[in-house]
Amino acid sequence: MFDFIKRKAALLWAHNFVRKSSKSGHSAVADQEALLLSLVRTAEKTLFGRIHHFEEIDSVAAFQKNVPVCDYEDLKPLVEKIKHGDRNILWPGVPEYFAKTSGTTSGTKYIPLTQEGMDDQVEGARAALLHYIAQKGNADFVTGKMIFLQGSPELEEKNGIKTGRLSGIVAHHIPAYLQKNRLPKYETNIIDDWETKVEKIAEETEKENMTLISGIPPWLVMYFEKLTERNHKKILQLFPNLQIIVTGGVNYEPYREKMEDLLGGHVDVIQTFPASEGFFAYQDDYTQDGLLLQTNHGIFYEFIPLEESGKPDARRLTLKEVETGLDYALVISTNSGLWAYAIGDVVRFISKNPYRIVVSGRTKHFTSAFGEHVIGYEVEEAMKATVKKHPCTITEFHLAPQVNPAQGLPCHEWLVEFEREPENLTLFSHDLDQELRKRNTYYDDLISGNILRPLVITRLKKNAFNEYAKSQGKLGGQNKIPRLANDRKIATLLEKYIV
Repeated sequence: MFDFIKRKAALLWAHNFVRKSSKSGHSAVADQEALLLSLVRTAEKTLFGRIHHFEEIDSVAAFQKNVPVCDYEDLKPLVEKIKHGDRNILWPGVPEYFAKTSGTTSGTKYIPLTQEGMDDQVEGARAALLHYIAQKGNADFVTGKMIFLQGSPELEEKNGIKTGRLSGIVAHHIPAYLQKNRLPKYETNIIDDWETKVEKIAEETEKENMTLISGIPPWLVMYFEKLTERNHKKILQLFPNLQIIVTGGVNYEPYREKMEDLLGGHVDVIQTFPASEGFFAYQDDYTQDGLLLQTNHGIFYEFIPLEESGKPDARRLTLKEVETGLDYALVISTNSGLWAYAIGDVVRFISKNPYRIVVSGRTKHFTSAFGEHVIGYEVEEAMKATVKKHPCTITEFHLAPQVNPAQGLPCHEWLVEFEREPENLTLFSHDLDQELRKRNTYYDDLISGNILRPLVITRLKKNAFNEYAKSQGKLGGQNKIPRLANDRKIATLLEKYIV
């Protein structure tokens, strides 16, 4: 009886939530402008607000004039003040948390996260689930066991500010109505070594009635592989009532083939776009691509055309000025005290009514050794289309330029770990090259002009990417190996795993 009531309550809540949120979606542009001015007024007397004359700001244009785009290095001196106990620096008082994240140039970053910001993180995840329940008309998963693959929930304290990985912080905010169903237990969650932790999670969950599983795709693959290794069964044979997978952090599409093979059947997937800096978007319709941008939840967005990113005179567009099909570097101002902060992600709008996006790459992750500026979305979509033509299973891949090959013209080298290879690798390589040429005219011109030869695929041994990550101390956690690079630093380290 309790489970029946729980399902009915979830359905009613979901339908009411979706009805209200659909109405607010029509005022996204106005909401964004009002939100920015509210953020500015709130932080007017902070150190940052005084330095940038927030009292003078009465419009988006005035904000853009007073507050330049920044990155973590620019904010670091102010973050250090907060870490040492200073108050009212970026936001009134002090943040509730510091979300630790690894940076490529700044070492460990400490991203401030206020209680308001944390509430919006939780609300974003909840909204994704409620939309799914309302659309599916089914809340059966709420009565089964759920697992949230995440970092350790153990938090340090720095002058009263709790500090840890975002996924570990989120563990302290799982709603009470889900706690009873939640796995793994705390003692398992705090294990540091990722391989040991995944083994223990598999042991703890393999006999349970799992209905929802959440985590970033590489973690999910490791967990499912461990379960398969232990039980010699597909995941849906182990968990016949598994209904939903919630994922985020990286694009799910390149993992879809591998995941479906491990699952042994179809499971609904909800993709989300969370980060230490905020919860930006979620898939409000699990049957179609695109993530609904959160426009009234504590984050003001600006969009810099990708080709202008990093330039001092770059245009800073607002929501009403964006166009579909173009790539933009994402810049945010938040109720956790980040101001005109370039987070490094690149997004592309696929719809403006409502505002839906795909994450198309990272501003620092691209390949342009020959002027082609290939980005993550292009290589992932090219790979997806090629795998559809030539059925195979890919664990992971990395693209790097080969500028000085031992023989022949320069090229793009794709280092690929196959779980199951295509029948004809030569034809697969040809079609992958064609798919990338369709998506990037500059690359197409370089091939046509005999500046580059078609791409080369280098096969890697099984577990190559996990072994590489382990060797760099980046296995598990929130670490993600870039899918492409403009140099051969990662490629050179992966060469030891060539078949």
